[in-house]
Amino acid sequence: MSKIKKAIIPVAGFATRFLPVAKAFSKALLPIIDKPVLQFLVEDAVAAGIEQIVFVVSPDQTDIQKYFASDLALEKKLAEKGELDLLAEIQKISKLAKFNFVIQKEMLGDGHAILQAREKIGDEAFLVLFGDDLIFGQPSRQLVEAYTKKDATVVGLQKVAKLEVDKYGIVAIQEDSTITQFVEKPRIENAPSDLAIVGKYICTSRIFEILSDNPNASGEIRLIDALAILLKEEKIFGEILTGKRFDCGSKAGWLAANNFVAQQHPEILG
Repeated sequence: MSKIKKAIIPVAGFATRFLPVAKAFSKALLPIIDKPVLQFLVEDAVAAGIEQIVFVVSPDQTDIQKYFASDLALEKKLAEKGELDLLAEIQKISKLAKFNFVIQKEMLGDGHAILQAREKIGDEAFLVLFGDDLIFGQPSRQLVEAYTKKDATVVGLQKVAKLEVDKYGIVAIQEDSTITQFVEKPRIENAPSDLAIVGKYICTSRIFEILSDNPNASGEIRLIDALAILLKEEKIFGEILTGKRFDCGSKAGWLAANNFVAQQHPEILG
């Protein structure tokens, strides 16, 4: 079993819930106080041992690449002004990991986005983090540790209110954490549990083969469909992630995440 060293973060998409501001820059760069959502995800992945991160972006999405690149002019100005703490904070960003960018030319589903990174990942198992789900509590480390024990695909889960199960992919799961069924946005009465998939996974490279052969009836390539097929071949485990979760793809969730971080931020606390 190889160490998990690579992660895919899909960030292409239209971000319609944050229009009109999403016309100007990527939703994943929306700030949580003074740091974008995406940096929180990257730092969490790096803390779990990830060395290489593959961003899946749209053709005209250049702001994320700019954010994670060095800015020598800015660094020079900060150095000249003697703002050394801020300089160190800025320099740290480009050194967090090795960053790669691949293009998703068409928005054909979350599985299609993951498939674009296949050449960068190769035959290794890898971490997947979707940008909307921000969890404070080292979720990437929890997934990596679960994979180390199980040597199999691991899906990040959290309990949700029963009235909200129709908004999520829901799993049926056994006591040994083996998933037995994936159900996409079930009606409350048909939901096999209250455990929702929260946009964080460790997948084996086998998932690429399934994704490449498996568009659903709508023409999209969905990760949950591929996982359901993989489940017929091998065990998939669920890991209930601890920590405070925010759906930063919604305005309410993004505001709540800001409030949560603000309560711990030294400049705001005074």
